[in-house]
Amino acid sequence: MNRPCPGLLISAARSGAGKTTLTLGLLRALARSGTTVQPYKCGPDYIDPAFHAAAAGRASYNLDSWAMSGPMVDGLASMGHGADLALAEGSMGLFDGVASVGGFGNGASADIAARLGWPVILVLDVSGQAQSAAAVALGFARYRPDVAVAGVILNRVASARHGHLVRGGLQALGLPVLGELPKNAAISLPERHLGLVQAGEHPGLDDQLNRLADFIEAHVDVGRLRLLAKGSVASGSAGFRPPAQRIALARDAAFSFCYPHMLAGWRAAGAEILPFSPLADQAPDSSADLAWLPGGYPELHAGSLAAASRFKAGLCRFAQTKPVHGECGGYMVLGTALTDAEGQSHAMAGLLDLVTSYQTRKIHLGYRRALLRAAMPGFAAGARLAGHEFHYSTVLSQTNAPLAEVTDANGDLVAETGSKNHLVSGSFFHLIAAAP
Repeated sequence: MNRPCPGLLISAARSGAGKTTLTLGLLRALARSGTTVQPYKCGPDYIDPAFHAAAAGRASYNLDSWAMSGPMVDGLASMGHGADLALAEGSMGLFDGVASVGGFGNGASADIAARLGWPVILVLDVSGQAQSAAAVALGFARYRPDVAVAGVILNRVASARHGHLVRGGLQALGLPVLGELPKNAAISLPERHLGLVQAGEHPGLDDQLNRLADFIEAHVDVGRLRLLAKGSVASGSAGFRPPAQRIALARDAAFSFCYPHMLAGWRAAGAEILPFSPLADQAPDSSADLAWLPGGYPELHAGSLAAASRFKAGLCRFAQTKPVHGECGGYMVLGTALTDAEGQSHAMAGLLDLVTSYQTRKIHLGYRRALLRAAMPGFAAGARLAGHEFHYSTVLSQTNAPLAEVTDANGDLVAETGSKNHLVSGSFFHLIAAAP
């Protein structure tokens, strides 16, 4: 049996403090030193796990205390068995979560650290402060007795004198300072409206990751940091029953937001995944039992998708006898039309009577609970699901029967119910798990 590996959780006081920079640099530095490191991402983020995988050479999985049960988190954490180290990147601030309790916690990264026994490495953005940073670190170290802050890494240090002043306050508290990262705009990654550009689109990503690793190795005591790792993992179930035996999965630049734990769970249960590219005008394999269109950036490729006649015709043929499901971007492509940011309307597959638009941006963001009013692949009517929604599109018209009653993390109804039309279904929320 593989031994469980110890872990660390990289977190911060807030978003934008440098967690991703540190995590990617550490993952690449550890991997190229011969360490087998298992990456994770706390929360429902769609983008970061692909960057983690590129840096570590190993698939990264989401861990989420709101959307997942405790045993599911344990099962996903146990996928690090055989690795030398588990390294998780937190989301937002360490204790930031949603208002209502969902699974075994409220979605905060601290829930994961506490359950798995992983010490926290706190990234502090010290721009504009000196000894006051110690007060922030002290508050984080004492806020939850079941969460251990094992060390601190200072980010955006302006000078040697600045670092000395900050470090003095922290040393008085007995919190190890594991590194000081100077301001360095050259190591930033490009962004777009849903966050980072996808890993597959990033030119020269491998070189950039090596530069990040060089930067982290020059300013962080990586060996000392690794020795702080702790924790053990209980057994649990990481996946859920796949929705079909043979799944035709849309995979290209327009359809890229698939949670890695979902695909790994399908494969572990014996399902066969058959990728196809709508942007390459490919239709789903006719031998598949199900076609699944995940989210992504269809609005950036709407013209190409509208012109993909073989894809649309093949998808329509498939839907005559077999189920088709779309999530977020995939859902919009199943509709009749999509209007891009410039106001141009593009004809989509027409399997759902749904018209969406990006011309007027309106953010839809947050956890979702769905009570299915109709069946969807893998789940019967009446099932309760947990997921996440993040997009800027607006529904102009929708006439099909609703797929689900959808609520946010506080239990308030959400207007985007999804749609069901014969064998075709879709929703704006990305499925994470059956609701705990």
